[in-house]
Amino acid sequence: MSSDRLRRKPYEKRLLELQAELVKLQEWVKAEGARVVVVFEGRDAAGKGGTIKRVAEYLNPRMARIAALPAPTERERTQWYFQRYVEHMPAAGQIVLFDRSWYNRAGVERVMGFCTQEEYTRFLHQCPIFERLLVEDGILLRKYWFSVSDGEQERRFRARLGDPMRRWKLSEMDLESITRWEEYSRAKDEMMIHTHIPEAPWYEVESEDKRRARINMISHLLSTIPYEEVRRAPLEIPDRPDPSGYRRLPRVETPVPDVTADLA
Repeated sequence: MSSDRLRRKPYEKRLLELQAELVKLQEWVKAEGARVVVVFEGRDAAGKGGTIKRVAEYLNPRMARIAALPAPTERERTQWYFQRYVEHMPAAGQIVLFDRSWYNRAGVERVMGFCTQEEYTRFLHQCPIFERLLVEDGILLRKYWFSVSDGEQERRFRARLGDPMRRWKLSEMDLESITRWEEYSRAKDEMMIHTHIPEAPWYEVESEDKRRARINMISHLLSTIPYEEVRRAPLEIPDRPDPSGYRRLPRVETPVPDVTADLA
C-alpha cells in the first residue's frame, strides 16, 4: 500500500461513487431477500468506526443496522457465548455491520483476563463451526481486520485526548492496549490460525491512512457480492388538490426560539 496520504478531493469523489454502489447493493439485498453480515475488527483506533460510518451514511437504517454491543450483562454471561450475537443476525433483505463482534473473546477478553482459559479454548473451537453454520444458512459473511502500527495508534490516541469532541472515544482500556501491544499481537495471530477458514476468510485492511482504508475496504466488499442494479418503478409527485375550505386552528404548540439571526 502507498505510504502517501490520499488527498481529500480524489478521496471524497471516489467515496461518493462507492456509496452510490452501496445503495445499489442495498436495493439488491432487499429485492433478493439476501442477508449480509460484515464484521469490523482490529486494534483500538484502527479506523473501524469511521469506516462503518461511511458505509452506512446513505443506507436505509431500517435495512442496514450497526450492531455495537455493550459489555454483557450478568444474565448474558451465563448464556452460550454466541447467543447474544445471534439475536442481531439479519432477516431477509437486511445488512448488519458489527462494530466489534464475537471476536471480543479472542482479543480484549483474552488479553485482559475477562474470560477463563477454558472459555477461550472453547471459543476457538466453536467459532469456525458457528460461522460455517451462518454461511451454510445463506448469510453472506465478510470479516475485516483493520491493521495499524503502534506509532500511528498512539498518535491517534493523543489526538483524541486533546479533542473534547472525540474524547469519549478514549477509555482507560484503550490506553492500556499501548502497554499490551505484543499480547494483543499474539492473541490476534492465534485467532487468525483458528478462524481464517475457507467459508469465512479474514481480509486485512491496512489503515495507516484512514482514507485509503475506507476506499479499499468498501471496494473489496462490493467486489465480493454479486449484486446487480435493481430497476425501481418510476415515482411521480401528485398534484396538490385545490383547497376545500379548511382553516388552520390557532397554534397551541410552543415554537422554539429562532437563534439564527446572528448567523446571516
